[in-house]
Amino acid sequence: MGSMSNFDQQQGSIPNSSSFDRLLDLRSSLSSVKRVPSASNLRSRSSSMGSENGTPKKSDPKIVRAAAGYVLEDVPHVTDYIKGLPTYPNPLQDNPAYSVVKQYFVNEDDTVACQIVVHKASPRGTHFRRAGPRQKVYFESDEVHACIVTCGGLCPGLNTVIREIVCGLYHMYGVTRILGIEGGYKGFYARNTIPLTPKSVNDIHKRGGTVLSTSRGGHDTSKIVDSIQDRGINQVYIIGGDGTQKGASVIFEEIQRRGLKVAVAGIPKTIDNDIAVIDKSFGFDTAVEEAQRAINAAHVEAESVENGIGVVKLMGRYSGFIAMYATLASRDVDCCLIPESPFYLEGKGGLLEFVEKRLKESGHMVIVVAEGAGQELMAESIRTMHNEDASGNKLLLDVGLWLSQKIKEHLTKKQKVLNLKYIDPTYMIRAVPSNASDNVYSTLLAHSAIHGAMAGYTGFTVGPVNGRHAYIPFHRITETQNKVVITDRMWARLLSSTNQPSFLSQVDVEDAKKEEPPAQFLQGDDKKRCSEESVSNNCSKLSSSSSQKSTGQKSA
Repeated sequence: MGSMSNFDQQQGSIPNSSSFDRLLDLRSSLSSVKRVPSASNLRSRSSSMGSENGTPKKSDPKIVRAAAGYVLEDVPHVTDYIKGLPTYPNPLQDNPAYSVVKQYFVNEDDTVACQIVVHKASPRGTHFRRAGPRQKVYFESDEVHACIVTCGGLCPGLNTVIREIVCGLYHMYGVTRILGIEGGYKGFYARNTIPLTPKSVNDIHKRGGTVLSTSRGGHDTSKIVDSIQDRGINQVYIIGGDGTQKGASVIFEEIQRRGLKVAVAGIPKTIDNDIAVIDKSFGFDTAVEEAQRAINAAHVEAESVENGIGVVKLMGRYSGFIAMYATLASRDVDCCLIPESPFYLEGKGGLLEFVEKRLKESGHMVIVVAEGAGQELMAESIRTMHNEDASGNKLLLDVGLWLSQKIKEHLTKKQKVLNLKYIDPTYMIRAVPSNASDNVYSTLLAHSAIHGAMAGYTGFTVGPVNGRHAYIPFHRITETQNKVVITDRMWARLLSSTNQPSFLSQVDVEDAKKEEPPAQFLQGDDKKRCSEESVSNNCSKLSSSSSQKSTGQKSA
């Protein structure tokens, strides 16, 4: 795998007429291959990442197509821009812990399908390279100098991922030089580092937060890569959300431009579960579980008094997954509001009318609202709608506080008794250690990232796709966000559980369904991406429609 193919060698010089014809014939024969090519062939067939003078340039996506509509969105490899690298036997084959494993290594041709529910005539669609240990590695154990950095907000499971990267490198591959970069991206050039060993990280998974500390922003690509180069680091593990992964992608591009033998691996982190492509993000299960405590407290408070209302605000800047799943798990919630499903307050069918109705029926109610819901209804937020934090996230006003005030004002005008309690458990949830499920999941993410880096893959993030861990190009998880689809059965289950109105007219719902692209005209993951864009556009239209409806009814 370390030597160049004839095709690679011919790319480095200007061929004469006969050799040029042979090159065209070779390309033609390669394009007609019916089977899925091996990893070495994929790398030699991918578009050249260097210019004619050998200077690396920004890489294009590595797309490999094969028979029956098969598409592989591959990840970069260090041999794409550094030729002739030697390979070494994987130390796992001599690891006693793996002696009982039937198959040590992942087959080079193994890939993971994006779409698993297909029709019999459907094309095979988009795939990603399967994660796992390879038979050959591109880094010797003594050669590896790894570093780990955490960026962005806190999330349950951060310490578990750190621990498992350190212990995995040490116990599986014999790596002893591992640095922790303190304080996020800026820690690279502020020279804040701590040595990490299995002993020093032994029990950190029992604590919340991150032992490396974190920050938003501070991304200076040149300074970061200078630090990586000066310290002799050759494996970089970056834990963070979509903004952090965008930064990791830029770091990879600069490393590639400089021609450094450095593997850059991302571990996606977002408590909101809004990372695209992957099944879920670590910390999400813990967040849903912890949210139950707040919902239960709100329910106890509400049912213990006359006309009691408990309002609980949960995380969910752009996506309402935590609010939706916490509501479904609780069964004590009467109304769930998320960013993807716009609502209006006043008039027939509005939220305030529903609050009155539920209080009359039950004498109490619980409302769960995601932090990003209702932003378009808060007139005061117009001044801050376009402000962002250091990570590029839109700054939001407190929808829970605003909603509580609106409910109080409405029922006071109606001269009704009201006892309202507002609970915001955001920082309590973020700070807890991960639960058992997230601990196991974080371990798998860490190990998958290690196996990929040791095998020479770079410029990738790791995560489960339909239950199988895969290596995913950075651009695929940063180009869009995972959002609740309000025309999906899961949202219908929630509406059935809470018996709340959708706050959308039947015409609005039918329009949302009609505007989704027909599945039969799309292939592979393009369908998913188009659906997400369509849902996002539809939600924007519905939000505008709801705002206009609310304004019109209020003035009437």
